[in-house]
Amino acid sequence: MLKSIYSLRYYLEKRGFYVSSRLADRLGMRAKSVRLFFIYVSFATLGVGFALYLTFAFILRLKDLVNTKRTSVFDL
Repeated sequence: MLKSIYSLRYYLEKRGFYVSSRLADRLGMRAKSVRLFFIYVSFATLGVGFALYLTFAFILRLKDLVNTKRTSVFDL
């Protein structure tokens, strides 16, 4: 069981959504402060912060998919 927890942690660290670092860059803050904000909001509101984090991750992923650079006209 402990091995599965560590493998999940490794997966999330390796292929995370980078929501906190991208928001920190946008806001001009440190990523650590944004991560702490999400952690505190999650505990204070019983999981709403985690839902907010996943919503931001989804929005940023959609933004990345829409704003991909195309190399030619035929890539549409």
